[in-house]
Amino acid sequence: MTADIDFTAFFDVTPSPYLVLDTDLVIRYVNPACLRAAGLTKDELIGKYFFDVLPENPGIRDDAEGHLKASLHRLLDTGKPETAVLQRYDVPRPDPPGGFEERWWSVIHTPLPGPDGTVKWIIQQVEDVTAFVHSPRARQHGKESTERANGMAAELYARARELHRLNQELRQAHAREQQVAVTLQEAMLSVPDLDQHSNIAVRYLPATASLNVCGDWYDVVDLPPDRYAVAVGDVVGHGLHAAAVMGMLRSALSAVIRAIPSPAQALEVLGLYARSVDGAMAATAVKVLIDTRSTLVIYSNAGHPPPILLHSDGTCELLDKATDPPLGAREHHVPRPQAGLAYTPGDILVLYTDGLIERRGEDIDAGLERLTTALAQDQTLPPELLADALLARLDVAGGAPDDIALVVIRL
Repeated sequence: MTADIDFTAFFDVTPSPYLVLDTDLVIRYVNPACLRAAGLTKDELIGKYFFDVLPENPGIRDDAEGHLKASLHRLLDTGKPETAVLQRYDVPRPDPPGGFEERWWSVIHTPLPGPDGTVKWIIQQVEDVTAFVHSPRARQHGKESTERANGMAAELYARARELHRLNQELRQAHAREQQVAVTLQEAMLSVPDLDQHSNIAVRYLPATASLNVCGDWYDVVDLPPDRYAVAVGDVVGHGLHAAAVMGMLRSALSAVIRAIPSPAQALEVLGLYARSVDGAMAATAVKVLIDTRSTLVIYSNAGHPPPILLHSDGTCELLDKATDPPLGAREHHVPRPQAGLAYTPGDILVLYTDGLIERRGEDIDAGLERLTTALAQDQTLPPELLADALLARLDVAGGAPDDIALVVIRL
């Protein structure tokens, strides 16, 4: 049972200073404790760009105050919380004009995502630790106590600076790791036969919270003289292990379809192989064979969202007549189903992974309807432009909580 809580009233009475920023760093809410800490009124803060109404002190622009702005921008880029143990950020004072009062803060920036999973709001929680840094209590206990308190403050500041340096090094190491991961993913998703098909566009978007390597994949295989096969698949999980499993399954299926052009039989072999690969159980895949001479699409589906065939008259068909459980899901081998349907040259076939259509708390049918509607709106575009338009219309061009593989084919 969900508690009936007025969260605005909650923040209004909490003694900790809080404010809420939008993604343009405009202040949208500020609680009374924050007003007292800043010495400003609500009208002076609400609707104002943070660094206009609370400007940085130009007199200390080393690397101290810049941390606050950098922290906010990192949060917007990564969607992850940011914490500063000890942050100097002086407060403007009207007397003298343009003057500042030295302040030290403990700052926590927390992202609040919108329905699409991207950052919509930033909650800033601050605690004024100026008194600790300057140790006013120490003055009550004489010089020895003052020196001890000042030493504690200096040590805390030094440790905070060291933590910041280490965090910077970790971010740089993470950036290098991401670049290696992206290079690995690109190599694993290389499709040499794709160069022969100007009628096919492919897209891969990693999950926004991942290392840029995930378990989604696509493949295109030429089967001369007049056929080619296309596949997409999804391995459970994210990260390097999922990517490694993806690479093994993708390579296996690419090899099998060259020897066994039947999509159903190829998936049967892949399912048997998946049972011997750690992490491959419950992976999904769909394999489509396109015969350009007979204008037929022949397919088999192992627990994957159905491909969509868009006809020139704007009607759509789901390739859902040959769907079976995911790879390795059955204890014993059972032949997989296969189906086919005719197409007219100029029709569009779209294969994708579930990250394209699934939304938290929403039925998958709503996602399928959203995709078919978007397809009909942009069906005249060439494949490359259509792929980008689909990602934009489905609001995932910048990434989504789950990774996405997309293949668009003008038949």
